[in-house]
Amino acid sequence: MESKNGFSSKIGYVLAAAGSAVGLGNIWRFPYLAAQYGGGIFLFTYLILVLTFGYALLISENCIGRMTGKGPVGSYRDMCAGKKSFLKFIQVGGWINAIVPLIIVPYYCVIGGWVAKYVFAFLTTPIAKFDRMATVEVNGAAVNASQQYFVDFITSTWQPIIFFLIFVAILVVVVAFGVEKGVERFNKILMPALIIIVLGICVYCCFLPNAAKGFKYYFEPDFSKFSFMTVVAAMGQLFYSLSIAMGIMVTYGSYMRKEDDLVSSVNHVELFDTSVAFLAGMMIIPAVVAFGGEEAAKASGPGLVFITMPQVFASFTGGRLVGILFFVLVLFAAATSAISLLETNVQSIGQELKLSRKASIIFGMIEIVVIGIITILGYSVLSNVHPLAFIDHYKNLDILDSLDTISNNIMMPIAAIFTTILVTGVIGLEKFCAEIKQTSHWRREFIYQLCMCLIVIPCLLVILLNSLGILK
Repeated sequence: MESKNGFSSKIGYVLAAAGSAVGLGNIWRFPYLAAQYGGGIFLFTYLILVLTFGYALLISENCIGRMTGKGPVGSYRDMCAGKKSFLKFIQVGGWINAIVPLIIVPYYCVIGGWVAKYVFAFLTTPIAKFDRMATVEVNGAAVNASQQYFVDFITSTWQPIIFFLIFVAILVVVVAFGVEKGVERFNKILMPALIIIVLGICVYCCFLPNAAKGFKYYFEPDFSKFSFMTVVAAMGQLFYSLSIAMGIMVTYGSYMRKEDDLVSSVNHVELFDTSVAFLAGMMIIPAVVAFGGEEAAKASGPGLVFITMPQVFASFTGGRLVGILFFVLVLFAAATSAISLLETNVQSIGQELKLSRKASIIFGMIEIVVIGIITILGYSVLSNVHPLAFIDHYKNLDILDSLDTISNNIMMPIAAIFTTILVTGVIGLEKFCAEIKQTSHWRREFIYQLCMCLIVIPCLLVILLNSLGILK
């Protein structure tokens, strides 16, 4: 057990926090949402929200953690201590922030196992298997081979479990080494490697046939495609992209040194994360549009990475090598985010249950394995189980989608609302801003205060009401 957990330097914090933010949300979710919601107009909307709504929550959570030196539960409890009884209720937000990563990390590791499988597949499976024209016969009908490959994998019993356990083992080893020697060192190696691979594939995509058409779709805002759902989707994506409302940034903020420039550090994380999301879209959308047109990009949805991209790689010379690099990149991104989720769980479990780091890791590992395997079986022997069947809006969701809906669509907006109230109503905006400015020259203070007072909660209520099916 470490006597003192913390980052050794500002760059250690930036790379670890950016590693948390740069995950499947950027590499997998951002491109398919951008494709579905109009390409350039989604990108334009997302960038505006990152600089306002997203930034306000990101710096708030980091500052809360640094002020208290504790995880989400301890931070909220300390901030609410001595307050009037109705304000003490706000500390419930700390528990919500702590429970969210406990729900997310098991199914996140399941998807990480899928990515590990595709790294293995591109190393061992003939690339022609993924060609968009290739078909296989299923119940007497011709079915796209790439799509059926993915379906056969996730609906099998043992393969997904094996790759899931491999992915979990990687996380546990890294977190077991602690914050500085494990989490920080891992991200110092993987984040630069991730950026190099992203840039390399982006350059390669620039020279694909019809790439110009794809870049135009991605970069040029078409305001005729703008809708209410464009804003809702972009706001929802911010939770994934910036790792906010899930206790991670509170935890990483608690590991920061008191003398580090908080504003500069958060600005670097914001820039790093947004750049990777932008590059991920640039890497994927033009390639998909170039080979299948705008409709192919819009129709891909969550299957963009696991079904459509393999088809793209199979369609050009050298696709196997690019495919291997691509899925290694996605694996890196998945691992850095999953490690931050597990680290948050370990800190919360250790602080609240008074356990050693080793015992907390074992507890967290058991939780991941049990819920993760149940999630995997949701595509085979438990395929008839629909946890949210009692809610008409979500009655057909499988186990993984149900966990995702509970955590990301419902609990995270609520957690962020509690954070906003904690800063503005419990701590006090003036006192909170003074804390930030102790070590920082803060040029965006006015924007921050405007967002926290007028923008953040209305936006969060829109996300929440939409998730509950009240707004459509």
